[in-house]
Amino acid sequence: MIDSVTNVSSLSLTKGLGSLVETDKSSQTQAVPGLTMDGTTPGTQTGQSFADVMGSMATDALGSLKQAESMSFDGITGKANTREVVDAVLNAEQTLQTALAFRDKIVSAYLEITKMQI
Repeated sequence: MIDSVTNVSSLSLTKGLGSLVETDKSSQTQAVPGLTMDGTTPGTQTGQSFADVMGSMATDALGSLKQAESMSFDGITGKANTREVVDAVLNAEQTLQTALAFRDKIVSAYLEITKMQI
């Protein structure tokens, strides 16, 4: 696919992604109704599950908070400069705000589902 990109105009939005598809006849397959381009059916799980993604995000958030705490202790003892401490704390604050936003959306969605009539 990279070989077919010869200039920036091949990435134009007006041409779409069809211009990036390889045209080698040996790699083309017949289109089968009900299958996607990679040969799986729509709705088939091909990547990480939602639980895996959320678990990964929680682990990353916890790591960010621990790193900020560690950096703040390093700042107190004089092992880290002020800019590094501020960057770590702001990153942890942003991570915490994101986690709270996810929590609020999940709770809101749960409450909407409980209000639905069966």
